[in-house]
Amino acid sequence: MSGTGSIAEVGTPSARSRALAVLRVRSRALAVGLLPAAVAVVLVSARMTGRLAGDPWQAVTLAVCAVAAFVLLVGGIFAAVVLRASPAMTPTVPLSESAAPDLYRLVRDLADRMDVPAPSAIALTPDCDSWLEDRTHPAHRRARGRIAGGAAGAGGPESEPGAAPVLVIGSPFLWWMRVAELRAVLAPVVAGTGPSAHPDIADARGFVRGLDAAVDVGDRRFLGWIAAPARLLLRLCRVDAAEMERGVAAAASDRAQGVDYALRIAAQEQVGLAYAGWDRLLTRVALPAWRMGRWPAHLDAGVVSALTELSRRDRLADGFTSRLGERPACDLLDRPGAVDEAASLLAARLFHGGPAEAGPDWSPVDWAAYPEEVVDRKWRTEAARLLAALDGLAASSSPAASTVERVLTHLTDADADALAGRLSGDLAREAVPAAAASAGRGADALPLFPLETPRSGRDLLADHVLALVCCAAVDSAGAEPGLDWLDGPVLLVAGVRRADLAGRVLSLVEDGDSGPLRDWLAEVGVRPEKPVRLV
Repeated sequence: MSGTGSIAEVGTPSARSRALAVLRVRSRALAVGLLPAAVAVVLVSARMTGRLAGDPWQAVTLAVCAVAAFVLLVGGIFAAVVLRASPAMTPTVPLSESAAPDLYRLVRDLADRMDVPAPSAIALTPDCDSWLEDRTHPAHRRARGRIAGGAAGAGGPESEPGAAPVLVIGSPFLWWMRVAELRAVLAPVVAGTGPSAHPDIADARGFVRGLDAAVDVGDRRFLGWIAAPARLLLRLCRVDAAEMERGVAAAASDRAQGVDYALRIAAQEQVGLAYAGWDRLLTRVALPAWRMGRWPAHLDAGVVSALTELSRRDRLADGFTSRLGERPACDLLDRPGAVDEAASLLAARLFHGGPAEAGPDWSPVDWAAYPEEVVDRKWRTEAARLLAALDGLAASSSPAASTVERVLTHLTDADADALAGRLSGDLAREAVPAAAASAGRGADALPLFPLETPRSGRDLLADHVLALVCCAAVDSAGAEPGLDWLDGPVLLVAGVRRADLAGRVLSLVEDGDSGPLRDWLAEVGVRPEKPVRLV
């Protein structure tokens, strides 16, 4: 096996030529840093041989030597920072070979068929993407050693100097895709290890990553000046670095042409479908649970249910579920349930900023318990917040009755903006302790990719009124909280989802018209004057 593969492309400059252009930027920067020292050496030599005797050459020589010493000191500090600064490393779930021997065999078989080095390790990310990540930087080895308690060899084979990149796989792919589809999708990714092993490309990538990390170091005390030259060098090599990566991707794609190419076209459709289902699952299903201090423990299994439901609803996705009879890629794992739980906890960290470990205020929830432990609790928490805000506006010494009728009357007779503003303020105050707790976690103060979107006061008010009505329906009309895989919390009346409630609530909040909602309450059998049970 050649170990490097071809890096030639058709119609575009080669990746290696672009890598050399990046390295020329580094060489020029080094030359600029050494130029004053070279001039100082020439002047000192001339003075020692008597060629530059007398004034003003003595003063000029001293000044140039001082400037050279200063430039060398500054350049040495800058070079040390670039070399030692830790490049960003994506938080992932490490997957050892003992935990997924079949998956490692599949990846190694792909590498052998394409005559490229096999990835040094495999890790999972809770996202619909896959890539190669270099983890050979000394800072990564130090970080892994600290996590493992300083044990010898704690860094793993992927952090050894010269090791192949780590293959990072989106965990939703393992549950939704079939084994053959996963192999077809991973082929061009694994093929990228060939160009990555080329010394010039690896050196150029390391230089760019070092500069990028040095920009972040520039935020530290006494090192603020580091960021400016790092940004300048990044601008100078930006185009060549981008073209180098395009060349690497083109070379990898070309090398993977002979591996399941026909199947890859169909598998790419599954990638798009998986992304759509995963996004809906996170924003509509997982996010409400995270806000309640609970994290769904099997998000990857849930994405299968979400995508199956999407296939049922969307005629464009029709027929995709027929693949489910084939062997799923998660069968390549020895303990898929444990891996799913670890990926789900990481997803909560990345997208919501939850703690890195489960605890009394951050506990997992199974899908079977989700309606009772998340949906019902969410509704009652929001209903209590709405009634508390109404009590605050009334300025009464004692809280009034917790009924739907009270809210109907207020929104019919008064402007909704005051109540919406009160709710927004209450929510902002509730968010302060959570933000303080997140800041106290230091480096774990994520999310890196927040899903929260700004909501207007009226939107918040509509959500809280809807929650209050759902609580009343559960208490007095025998309704039940439910889970829709694509839409999240739903109300079930006689086992059937009632999707007609939201529009009637909006009529009340936006127009002050309580008629449609009163008709709905009467139809379902909800008594608006009956107190609602709160948390």
